[in-house]
Amino acid sequence: MWRFKIKNMRYYLYLFSILFIILTFSNCETIAPPCETAIQNALLKDKICGMSLVAPRDPFVQDPMVDMSALGINWVALIPFGFFDQDSASIVFDTTGAVGWWGETKAGITASNNLAVAEGVKTMLKPQLWSWKGWIGDMEYSTQQEWDDFHADYINFIFYWARIAEDLDVDIFCIGTEIKKSAINHPIYWRNLIDSVRQVYSGPITYAPNWDEYEQITFWDRLDYIGVDAYFSLLPDATPRVCDLKTAWEPTFEHLKTFSKHWNRPVLFTEWGYLSLDGCAYQTWELEKNRSRASINEQAQANAAQALLELFGKEDWWAGGFQWKWYSDLATSTQDRSDDYTPQGKITADVLKALYE
Repeated sequence: MWRFKIKNMRYYLYLFSILFIILTFSNCETIAPPCETAIQNALLKDKICGMSLVAPRDPFVQDPMVDMSALGINWVALIPFGFFDQDSASIVFDTTGAVGWWGETKAGITASNNLAVAEGVKTMLKPQLWSWKGWIGDMEYSTQQEWDDFHADYINFIFYWARIAEDLDVDIFCIGTEIKKSAINHPIYWRNLIDSVRQVYSGPITYAPNWDEYEQITFWDRLDYIGVDAYFSLLPDATPRVCDLKTAWEPTFEHLKTFSKHWNRPVLFTEWGYLSLDGCAYQTWELEKNRSRASINEQAQANAAQALLELFGKEDWWAGGFQWKWYSDLATSTQDRSDDYTPQGKITADVLKALYE
């Protein structure tokens, strides 16, 4: 009798133990497991580990290439802006004064390029338009004559810098940045422009479309790289985890991979970057407008950079990219850059150093 009761008690205890384990583990399923892994050191040492240099207002006080090179940055984008008046379709460039800084002149670009070469850093020359009326991608004209006037002035702008790129033996020349309506709706003009630029510049050429523009460009076969300004929207989390960001990247990653294969060209992120703010991996263009409302968050920026570089860095079809951006005068500037794209003095700098070197 007692033996029977004891056996029954053991049986029920056994069932209770199994039930307890099942309930315990079923409750744990709602808790996200840890997914972060150590940084993959030196993953990108053979890639274009680039940085976009903000042209200085005045001649260099110190050499910015030394600090960049110390992080493993091996390419720099030099960006001479042309200041565009949409009403007159005119572009003012290579000047200082009311518009333009020393670093955007021929003298400044030459000095920047020479510093890069001395440090063993390769260069991309990326002339870019700055419109007084807003983002250049929104520029639109109602008549063909107005487009013709703009395109004629743009040829002068690009040819000026293409000749300098050849004289300086620049490693890549970018023929335009985010000129969305023109590049999509006037492909014959751009094909002719590319062919003409190749008559004066002998190196590789690319174009830098915005992230929502690159699929609509039809002249990639004329270029050496598929450029993309990679400000894709990923996750709204204040501090998204690296693994979650990689998952969020997957649809875009696969599309870029297929796109690269279709055109038989490597993808180059002509720009990529994140503000040091909560939610920096989500709708960057909106966050830009509301910086003052968001909290400083270096870790969010670092996580976003790590996810992008680790995901794309192992792919043969991805050439690399140029992070936005680096200030040569940060040490002497009184302007607060704590919320800015720059990795200078932030956690992201350690991420770059680990992945690049």
